[in-house]
Amino acid sequence: MFTGIVTDVGRVRAIRETNRDTRFEIETKFDLSTVDLGASISHAGCCLTVVDKGEGWFAVEVSGETLGLTTLSGWKEGDPVNLERAARVGDELGGHIVSGHVDGVGEVVSVEAEGGSHRVKIRVPKPLHRYIAPKGSITVEGVSLTVNEVEDDVFGVNLIPHTWDVTTLGRLTPGAKVNLEIDMLARYLARWRETA
Repeated sequence: MFTGIVTDVGRVRAIRETNRDTRFEIETKFDLSTVDLGASISHAGCCLTVVDKGEGWFAVEVSGETLGLTTLSGWKEGDPVNLERAARVGDELGGHIVSGHVDGVGEVVSVEAEGGSHRVKIRVPKPLHRYIAPKGSITVEGVSLTVNEVEDDVFGVNLIPHTWDVTTLGRLTPGAKVNLEIDMLARYLARWRETA
């Protein structure tokens, strides 16, 4: 489990096809002496398992299914990546409860400066849009955000300067693809209504 609070922006150091999957090596500022092999780390909102590590880097292996359902298939060497280590019991829950399971890939419709902040509108694939509500939570590229408005399959969020500066969201431009995870409570409520 995660909270959607990015604690490092890593960088893709290497990409290698293995006989099983795709291996990504990620540069990080994390103290890797405290990261065990098998640990879960959120990468742009996608929970992946650490399979190897070295000085200032760790590696994960990604299946074809994950590549097909997320933005990870578009990663290139040198790309920045939002990272978050798994939450521990007793940690502050500064964002919202996040599973690290990407529900869909959205497309940035617009990015506009608004005072010191930025207003970003994102189109969501249908029928995922029905799980998004104003003032609800959503995870975009692993970042916990509050939904400001929803109009059909487009929702808007406001990025404060801190979020803009310390995550990869400050690089967003119209047309960019982003990993989305809807609020877990919205998912279960909608499922309950479908079966009730």
